[in-house]
Amino acid sequence: MFDLATIEKFREKETPFYHYDLELLRETLAEVKRLEQKYDFEVHYAVKANSNARILKEISRLGFGADCVSGNEIKASLENGFDSHKILFAGVGKSDKEIRYALDTEISAFNCESIQEIQVIEQIAAARNKQAEIAIRINPNVDAKTHKYITTGLDENKFGVNQAELSNVLEVVEQCPNIQLTGLHFHIGSQITDMNVFKGLCIRVNEIQHWFFDRGVQIKHLNLGGGLGIDYANPDVCRIPDFETYFAIFSEFLDIRHDQKIHFELGRSIIAQCGNLISRALYIKNGINTNFVILDAGMTELMRPALYQSYHQIDNLTSCKPDNNYDVVGPICESSDCFGKGVKLPTTERGDLIAIRSAGAYGEVMTSKYNLRDQNPPLYIE
Repeated sequence: MFDLATIEKFREKETPFYHYDLELLRETLAEVKRLEQKYDFEVHYAVKANSNARILKEISRLGFGADCVSGNEIKASLENGFDSHKILFAGVGKSDKEIRYALDTEISAFNCESIQEIQVIEQIAAARNKQAEIAIRINPNVDAKTHKYITTGLDENKFGVNQAELSNVLEVVEQCPNIQLTGLHFHIGSQITDMNVFKGLCIRVNEIQHWFFDRGVQIKHLNLGGGLGIDYANPDVCRIPDFETYFAIFSEFLDIRHDQKIHFELGRSIIAQCGNLISRALYIKNGINTNFVILDAGMTELMRPALYQSYHQIDNLTSCKPDNNYDVVGPICESSDCFGKGVKLPTTERGDLIAIRSAGAYGEVMTSKYNLRDQNPPLYIE
């Protein structure tokens, strides 16, 4: 929870705004760095989770790499201290302009998701007299057991190359003198809380990389993506995810070859618990079937509940009155603009400060100007 000094700082700011707990972020990063060094892994922060410049600076200063899915994410990473040689460029739809920029800034590697993409990178690299290192993103058909919108490793998903295409991929790579195949990339989804899923991924990756080695293709690095979930239901108890178990699974079950580097792309697990959306109650409205708390924050500030029906703990920071049940909603002209139904809160009044917890990942970065909403600057607390 929040101490009284922090709540007083909240009172002074115009709402809604994002609050970032930099002390918790640093504790989280220190744990990831400790385990990265213990297992000799390499962690790349998934910039799509939160591209706030202050956050990027905190992460880059510890020497982590960056996982980017757009040219502008590459640009933001470079501007905020990331080493270009530790930047990976993923994404199913890279534009020619983005590919040119990535080549010119000498990023580490492209994670390629189709044969045609490989051919396009070859053409652009040849025109610029450059070599492009690539990792093939392979769809391992592993069920992440998470929300269908954030599952990315099944055959029906748009991501990656299917295993049936791998022979064709090698034929194309052999015809591309400006392409150097150095890695394999896997990412099966997000907010994964069943650790057995990662064990299953390791087994499938072992099978796939053996297929490459049998054909004389040396794989210098394996990128296992990210996907480690957080505990949205208990943000004050489970402040830092179980990175120890997560990394230990890959260390134990992954068939790591001599001099092979293992990469990860962690986003949500690093930043989600460090951020909260702070709002004020505008109105308390009595309905026929429920009572509503109408906030000054809406789906324009936090899209996840409307998009994924996701759960975020909601706290009233300024009331100590007996509990009531409310539907907590925003001001946007959409019925989907709802943060939670039947939420138990202290009796809430106009002006009360409301915290929507665990919003550091895919919160601020997904804000929109829908309804021409104002956007207030974040508050960082050391």
